[in-house]
Amino acid sequence: MKTRSNYWQLLPYIRPQWQNILKGLIGILGYVVATLGLMNLTGKLSTPFGNGDVIAIAQLAGILALVFLARGFFQSVQDIYMAKAALRVSFNLRNQVYRHLQRLDLSYFETAKAGDLSYRLTEDIDRVGEVVHKFFQDFTPCVLQLLVIPIYMIYLSWQLTLTTVIVAPLMIILIGWFGERLQKFSRRSQNYVSDLSAILTEVFSGIRIVQAFAAEQYEVSRFSREAEHTMKAKYSTEKLKAIQIPIVGFLQALSFLLLLFFAAWQISRRNLTVGDFFRYLAGAALLIDPVGHVTNNYNEFKQGEASVDRVFELLAIKPLVIEKVGAIALPPVQGKVEYRHVSFAYNKGETVINNISLLAMPGEAIALVGSSGAGKTTFVNLLPRFYDPQSGEILIDGVDIRDVTLNSLRRQIGIVPQETTMFSGTIAQNIAFGQAEFDIQDVEKAAKIANAHQFISQLPESYYTVVGERGVNLSGGQRQRIAIARAVLLNPRILILDEATSALDSESEALVQEALERLMDGRTVFIIAHRLSTVRRCDRILVLEKGQIVESGTHEELLMLKHRYARFYAQQFS
Repeated sequence: MKTRSNYWQLLPYIRPQWQNILKGLIGILGYVVATLGLMNLTGKLSTPFGNGDVIAIAQLAGILALVFLARGFFQSVQDIYMAKAALRVSFNLRNQVYRHLQRLDLSYFETAKAGDLSYRLTEDIDRVGEVVHKFFQDFTPCVLQLLVIPIYMIYLSWQLTLTTVIVAPLMIILIGWFGERLQKFSRRSQNYVSDLSAILTEVFSGIRIVQAFAAEQYEVSRFSREAEHTMKAKYSTEKLKAIQIPIVGFLQALSFLLLLFFAAWQISRRNLTVGDFFRYLAGAALLIDPVGHVTNNYNEFKQGEASVDRVFELLAIKPLVIEKVGAIALPPVQGKVEYRHVSFAYNKGETVINNISLLAMPGEAIALVGSSGAGKTTFVNLLPRFYDPQSGEILIDGVDIRDVTLNSLRRQIGIVPQETTMFSGTIAQNIAFGQAEFDIQDVEKAAKIANAHQFISQLPESYYTVVGERGVNLSGGQRQRIAIARAVLLNPRILILDEATSALDSESEALVQEALERLMDGRTVFIIAHRLSTVRRCDRILVLEKGQIVESGTHEELLMLKHRYARFYAQQFS
């Protein structure tokens, strides 16, 4: 059971903003002092009003105007600096969460919902920023007024003050009760909205499959159900707030009526002057607005706490792949790769890689073949440390990859996947992905090696053409050649080709295969392939079965064995 609010975890993000907060607090103090001045001047109006002294009333009105002007100035000071502090807090928190997510391993993203992560990084953190802003810009000055003004009211008449605060404990209890339930309803609502966002991301990214299977109505129904859950959760929140407002309002009105009744009795007994009553009444009137703001802010804070919880849930996730303390930068490598008794399982008891040992020499091309689920992709994913094996070690040029920084390791391993991911930006930016600055001539050279220069040159803006979302305005073969150009520009000594030509037509495959052969020249290459025609010329072919290497040799040697590889080959070319 949670005993401490996650708001405390915001302190490391709030502390660096102390200068802006201090300036805002000066504005708050000025605002409160001006408010006390208004109370005092209001009391002084009673005498000239009773005497009909127009000149005195005009003088006091002029002073009141100046005090109002000063009050407005101090309010603007507090608003400006508190807003600046709050926006900086949410900015730093958002960057921290995004940076943290970038450090998490693939296993997390394989189960996480993209829509939910997007919602937490945008809507939830925006709400956290709004809460921080409300706390400093609105809640703090209101609380200060609720502390200072009652002290002055006690000075004027402690009897009237006692009458006013009779209902205060009941109000506090009710506000707390409503706040706890609002937090619960708000968290439920935000979870439903996250689920809704996840559905949208999932469906829009796979709209071709949805339409191909005539599943539009199914998706509409699924979306409608989630939208209804969201609507009901939000309705519960709004209904609770709607019930709270009149109850608290009635208690405020009851407190004010008690004040009027007791004040009249005190004046009749000459225990209170009319001037002091005017001052006291001004103070009571000035308290109405802060009480309402504090109530509303408290509700928002309880709702916002759900967002804070959801954000810090992400920060609490520990990456499984971690750089060791004192990790060194991997120097430029020759490409010697060694697996020593490596075993890996995604879940306990489900071994995917089982005690594999392998030595790949620089410049050697090794193909991995086998049925689906044999462990081919997992095997190569261990090399750039997308996952860490449970036992064994992997070395590059004799250096354990767990002893080097992830950045220096991955910068020396190029990957050409089966499905190329395109990012928002230009063709050139996609080829030079991950490089803030690049030479366009180097990009063009890489594109020429990848057989991509010709089609890029025919695009409206050539290398500066902005690609559509996920590269939908490019063919599969074009996207694949851009992926190859990326790898060429990276110039790695180790290369992983994961089914790089399996989804292409014969014409595109020929262009991509030619580009791949140029890319592979002189590099250590691991090729995952189902189409055995693409691996015949590899130096070595490994047949994987249930996470183990069951056959190893050249194409001709494995055919002569007339075993698993020979059967795979016969099935494809019979």
